[in-house]
Amino acid sequence: MSIPLVERLFANHFVNRVAHKAAFGLVMALCLWSSLASGLQPRPAGVDQPAASTPEWPNAWDGVPLRPLALSEVEHRFAQRFPGAIARLTDGEQVIVMRHVTTPTRMLHPAADCYRALGYRIAQARLERDAEARLWRCFDAERAGAPKLRVCERIVDAGGTAFTDTSAWYWAAAGGRTTGPWQAVTVARPI
Repeated sequence: MSIPLVERLFANHFVNRVAHKAAFGLVMALCLWSSLASGLQPRPAGVDQPAASTPEWPNAWDGVPLRPLALSEVEHRFAQRFPGAIARLTDGEQVIVMRHVTTPTRMLHPAADCYRALGYRIAQARLERDAEARLWRCFDAERAGAPKLRVCERIVDAGGTAFTDTSAWYWAAAGGRTTGPWQAVTVARPI
């Protein structure tokens, strides 16, 4: 009896890694799309939105060189309306999504919401400190047929204050208790 083509492909480690990266790109694209489709709050009349500047993205993460990944078509359309800029990067082991945010926005929402919307089960949600003593909100994301992921996220303001809760960041930013630009980082790695 022959082994089906799909099983043979995913038995190959290289193909499995490529499939994982493609799946993560799809997850991020769907998250971005869901943000657009959820009904963004209109900007009050007479308030100008700052021009989105393109920041210089880091060329290394925790001492490991990064390489850019292209945004999907959906991510690119979302980025055109996003108040800031978005980049996808990888160090070969994990995918890092960076968002440079110039104004408080509901377009920035928790990664767990995106993963749940895509059928992932979220587990082991908790705050964690990394080797650099940075505080992150992390969770495991698991779905049948997809690699299990550890996803961590945080938002840092212009003064270095970090937020691990998107809603807390939004209300602090909207109320003027934190100043931008802000850097939101989401890191996803297979576990």
